[in-house]
Amino acid sequence: MRILLFLLTNIAIMVVVGLLFHLLGLGQFMQQRGVGLNLTHLLIVSAFMGMTGSFISLFISKWMAKRSMGVFVIERPSNPTETWLVETVRRLSKQAGIGMPEVGIFDSHEPNAFATGASRDNALVAVSSGLLHNMNQSEVEAVLGHEISHVANGDMVTMTLIQGVVNTFVYFLATIAGYVVDRTLLRSDNEESGGFGPAYYITQMVAQIVLGILASMIVMWFSRWREFRADAGGASLAGRAKMIAALHALQRAKDPTEMPAEMMAFGIRGGGNGWMELFMSHPPLEKRIAALESGQQH
Repeated sequence: MRILLFLLTNIAIMVVVGLLFHLLGLGQFMQQRGVGLNLTHLLIVSAFMGMTGSFISLFISKWMAKRSMGVFVIERPSNPTETWLVETVRRLSKQAGIGMPEVGIFDSHEPNAFATGASRDNALVAVSSGLLHNMNQSEVEAVLGHEISHVANGDMVTMTLIQGVVNTFVYFLATIAGYVVDRTLLRSDNEESGGFGPAYYITQMVAQIVLGILASMIVMWFSRWREFRADAGGASLAGRAKMIAALHALQRAKDPTEMPAEMMAFGIRGGGNGWMELFMSHPPLEKRIAALESGQQH
């Protein structure tokens, strides 16, 4: 249902943008200047290109996580720690109303954890060996509650869809910029043959970089917002005191584990300060602790 609603939203946005360009006369303006660009066709192509990669990433996310992080999936617990971990995930998942995720451990001396998967009932929750060694059970329980809240909130799907939407409009607007510069400002010699001059490719590439930076700020803003929400979910499942204690434990640890770029947004650690925070997937831990202590909802 979430995917369907976002697809419908994306289509609605495309329709509105198309109507807006029609009402503003942008298509006619471009045709008068020799820019033979079908905006409707471009929107459809952009949506296909923008959404396809995101959905592929979503559906192979568990496989990628297992390979890139070296996750050992616990199929049959072999010691008390693994038994406790699986049973705690089972209990919290039942509280959250989701299917039992796969549970795994990855080798890292730094405390971290992540959740990923294509749906609420087909997820993976993994913790680092450092998390198990450096936190007590109540703190680990809160971290698991945080990750299970991500799954229950459908954050992996939502992040994928938002990324797909911004990718769509980055490609769409960058292509328009390339056409306009190539056909109107520089009057490409390839115009009559229907080809493109160097100006098109250079402009499109630069526009994609600039727009991609702006788009990443939007995606990272949503990622930070969902971290506050997952903290609140973890507090609801495991207890607010436990969640605050877990964040304090993360705060005492050294620099976060270096996770692969595609996994950073799904870990529990991360953050930044100042203007760099605009490009970070996680808010600073002090802000997350303050939000829980004050009971604020983001």
